[in-house]
Amino acid sequence: MMRVSRLRPLMVAAAAALLFLASCRHDQTTDAPSADRGPSDATLVKVTRDMLPSIHVEPPKTRTVPMVLQASGKVSFDERRVARVVAPVAGQVMDLTANVGDHVRRGQPLFLLRSRDAATAIEDHFDSHRDLDLAEKTYAMTKDLYEHEAASRMALHQAENDLEKARARVTRAEGALTAIGLQPEHLDRGDPRVPVTSPVAGTVIERHVTQGQYLQPDPNPLLVIADLSTLWIEADVFERDLHVLRLGQPGEVSTAAYPDERFHAKIARISDVVDPSTQTVKVRFEVANPEGRLKPEMFTRVTLGVGNAAEALTVPASAVITEGTRNYVYVALDDCTFAQRAVDVSSTEQGSRRVLSGLKKDDRVVTNGVVLLRGQQARADSR
Repeated sequence: MMRVSRLRPLMVAAAAALLFLASCRHDQTTDAPSADRGPSDATLVKVTRDMLPSIHVEPPKTRTVPMVLQASGKVSFDERRVARVVAPVAGQVMDLTANVGDHVRRGQPLFLLRSRDAATAIEDHFDSHRDLDLAEKTYAMTKDLYEHEAASRMALHQAENDLEKARARVTRAEGALTAIGLQPEHLDRGDPRVPVTSPVAGTVIERHVTQGQYLQPDPNPLLVIADLSTLWIEADVFERDLHVLRLGQPGEVSTAAYPDERFHAKIARISDVVDPSTQTVKVRFEVANPEGRLKPEMFTRVTLGVGNAAEALTVPASAVITEGTRNYVYVALDDCTFAQRAVDVSSTEQGSRRVLSGLKKDDRVVTNGVVLLRGQQARADSR
């Protein structure tokens, strides 16, 4: 009996040590979900006590915030204000003055084309007018003779027919000149050069032609000119927020380049197609850009007012992680145990996130150290 009584304290100590080791080992692991399902509220993350100074926890705040919707987007050209200049006729480029970045007026010459085809069209124009003048004189003479019974009706009909043909040839010749950019009333018979002018007022954003180059009529643009006074912003909006959008709805645009400046925009188009990979819809905003401060390809954030101010739970933006189309926060269960919680959130003007569902007022949410917890969770998932 004495031997058993002496062994009992040793057995108790050994059991305690085993429990301590198991606790420490469990302290480094995560109860990760199975591979066939995504993260859920049952996803737990455990950390060691030496990690706790890097983790800050606080409850959600109750604030009166305006109902707003924010969406990320990118500045693009207003395609209705973009002109692509092509060669109207085969020829050699002369007097090329347009360069990328130049501002041009509507109708301003960009370059000249010395063209054999233009020379032929000009010659045909002058020949057609010469034939028309002869046909008019012949008709007038034949008509006078007919009225004095000195010419037959058949001769008069032939003169009328020749006159109509001559007029039709003049019309065709003038149409051919207009099609290649020449004005019939301002022609020089010895100058077969065709001026290529800008169809819009704007900025040259692309140039694919050089001085002296020989060109053939081609659908590929030689110059691209854009009016940048109005631009588009293509933003991605989650499908769940479509019910608060309408055409013409005003919004404010902010950029990293001008953090203290806001640009006024309005919804010009809502796409009819949902992107299956992100569950978002492209929403086009039209924004005035009279001073040219906005540049195509800039990243932007668009803010829309979608309701009156109301009390709501909010958390800092740093507390929310987004994976695909879902948002998560980490909620503290005890000092070293955290649960990944799916939440539904929207943005606020203060840069925090309004909590629509998934949290209660007394939850303790990780606001600093989210990246650390996500790394712990990823390492556990990979084991």
